[in-house]
Amino acid sequence: MPSIGHFGNHCGERVDIPPAFALTFPRFSNLSLMRLFRCLVSVGASALLSVAAFASKDKPVIGLSLDTLKEERWQRDRDLFIAEAEKLGASVVVQSANSDDTRQVRDIESLISKGVDVLVVVPHNGAAMSRAMKSAKEAGIPVISYDRLILNSEIAVYLSFDNVKVGELQASWAIKNLPTDRTLRIVRIYGAPTDNNAKMFKQGQDNILDPLIKSGRVQVVAEDWALDWKPENAKKIMNAAIAKVGHEFDAVIVSNDGTAGGAIQALIEEGLAGKKLVTGQDADLAACQRIMRGTQSMTVFKPVAKLATLTAQTAVAIAKGGQPSATTTIDNGAKQVPCVFEEPISVDQSNMMETVVAAGFHPADKLK
Repeated sequence: MPSIGHFGNHCGERVDIPPAFALTFPRFSNLSLMRLFRCLVSVGASALLSVAAFASKDKPVIGLSLDTLKEERWQRDRDLFIAEAEKLGASVVVQSANSDDTRQVRDIESLISKGVDVLVVVPHNGAAMSRAMKSAKEAGIPVISYDRLILNSEIAVYLSFDNVKVGELQASWAIKNLPTDRTLRIVRIYGAPTDNNAKMFKQGQDNILDPLIKSGRVQVVAEDWALDWKPENAKKIMNAAIAKVGHEFDAVIVSNDGTAGGAIQALIEEGLAGKKLVTGQDADLAACQRIMRGTQSMTVFKPVAKLATLTAQTAVAIAKGGQPSATTTIDNGAKQVPCVFEEPISVDQSNMMETVVAAGFHPADKLK
C-alpha cells in the first residue's frame, strides 16, 4: 500500500502513514496527523514501560555499572553478583566503563533508559557521578554504591569493606616486619587519585605511619599516586624512586596487588625482588603466587564473595520494595548514607592456607 508520509519512531525506524489512516481524519493535515501519531506512540510507549516496570518486581532487572573489568578482582565480583542475583530470580545487565568517567555516566543513563529496577555502581570517580545520580533519582531508581562511595549524591546504601582498616593492616604489617634498630626508609605508592577508596587506604596507612614519621622512626623517601590503578604507572613511580634514592630503602607500601605487581617488576629489573618488603591488597592469584614465591610480602584479603552476595541480596530486596539494612552511616557530602562494612584480613605466607585457600578463593595447587 502506498503511504502519504513518514517519520521516525522512538527506535529511529521509519514509520509510514497509509492513506486509509489519513482518510479516517479528513480534517487533519499531514503535519497534524504526524503530531497526533507521535503523541499516540509516546503515550503507548509510556504505558508499556509502566506495565513492564510493575511486572518486573517479580523478576527484577538490576543494572550493574563497573569502573573496569581489567582486574581479576572485578571479574570475580561481577560473576559472584550475577550468580546470586539470578539465584534470587533477578536478571543483571552489566556495563563496564574502562576507567572512563564520561563513559560510565553514559552507561548508567543507558541502564536507566532500559528501565532497570535498581542500579549497583562501582564508580571510577565517586565525585563525577552527579549527573547520572540525578537522572536515576528523577527516574525513581534506587542506587547502591558498591565498594567505592559515590559522593555528593542521593544513594540508597553503601556496601563495602572497612577501607581505612585495609590501609592500617598494610602499614602495621610492614612496621612489624622491618628492623627496629634504625630509621626505616619507605616508598609509598597510592592508588588512583580519583578513587575515594584510595584516599581511605592512605588514611589508614597514615594512622599507623604518621606518629612514626613525626618521631623519626620512619622516613618516606618517595611517594606518588598511580593513575587509574595501572601497574605500569606504579612501575614508573618505583623506577623514579630507585633513580632518586638507589637501593637505600626498606619497604614499598603499595595499596593494591595490581600496582604491587608493577612495583615488583621494577624491583626485578634492579635485582631487588624479594629483598624489599612489598604490600598489596585484593589477594589476586598472581599476588598470592608472588607471596608464596617471596617477591611480595603480604596482601589484604577481602572476602568479595560475602560482599557480592550481600549486595545482590540487597538489590533484589530493594527492587521488591524492601528497605536496606545497615550497621552504620557515612557522610557522602549529600546525606548520611546507610552502610555495611565487611572486615578485611591480612595475609602472608604464614596464613595463606587458613584464609585465602580455606575460603575457596584460590585452590592450593595454583599457589606455586
